[in-house]
Amino acid sequence: MPELPEVETVARGLQREIAGRSILSVAVGKSDFIDDPALLEKELPGRKIRAVERYGKFLLLRLGNREKAGAPEPESALLVHLGMTGLLMPRPGREPPAKHTHVVMQLDDGRELRYIDARRFGRMAYLSGEGLQTELRRFGVDPLETRLEEFTQSIHRRRARIKALLLDQHVLRGVGNIYADESLWKAKIHPAHLGARLKPAQLAELYRALQEILRKAIVLRGSSISDFLDAEGVPGDYQRHHRVYDREGKGCVRCKTPIRRVVVAGRSSYFCPQCQKAPKGWKKARRGRSPERVGVRPDGGRPE
Repeated sequence: MPELPEVETVARGLQREIAGRSILSVAVGKSDFIDDPALLEKELPGRKIRAVERYGKFLLLRLGNREKAGAPEPESALLVHLGMTGLLMPRPGREPPAKHTHVVMQLDDGRELRYIDARRFGRMAYLSGEGLQTELRRFGVDPLETRLEEFTQSIHRRRARIKALLLDQHVLRGVGNIYADESLWKAKIHPAHLGARLKPAQLAELYRALQEILRKAIVLRGSSISDFLDAEGVPGDYQRHHRVYDREGKGCVRCKTPIRRVVVAGRSSYFCPQCQKAPKGWKKARRGRSPERVGVRPDGGRPE
């Protein structure tokens, strides 16, 4: 599932390609991932795409108001989560739609902004006014914008495993399994440590590691594990730089110890047992448990 670097890559590409363009019409096919399909078809035509931003793991298409008399309209936006296989890209209007194209927005320059998604695990919603602000307030701070003090407080005030806290979108928005594992490895912190028990120096190191890895991944256009493509249809390149994620059994690049996989907070976590020492009691607690299958979503809920 696309994480912060992948969504940032798509957002930057769309900002270059479609910011300033107006939506002339909207055609919706399968719509089980759309909050209110009729609202999309009603509200999007006639609006200009002012800007395309990343908000956590979401794309946020900021929309202009339609010209009409009366009181000014509230701020509105199209919120898009790509799920596991979603693609949002502008294509020439004359080009036949790809299979699994579910939303087509005709733009004023002859192109079409198309949402393509084989599995439809994403989300799309038109939001405005207080509804938009309420939705955005659900999420925590952006890991690239937060200060160290704020990051430390967010972790220390919650009694949960550090891996779970990094993945909790109400704590930090945008971090997923790949970059949580990579950052914990770089900071030499086992994913099962309780966040509240980590020392300030450990959290400072994790803060620096997380920001460094996310920024580098953005430069390399994210990680393409299976389906991710950017707004131009180009895969990312950061998967070539993974140190632990999906490297079970391979030697740690620091100490050559085989990388292991364990389930923490319902998610597969890759770590080095030598560089990332487990907290006291963890090995005993894990004894006799069988790991879950990789890729199973523990919550089964809507994307965040």
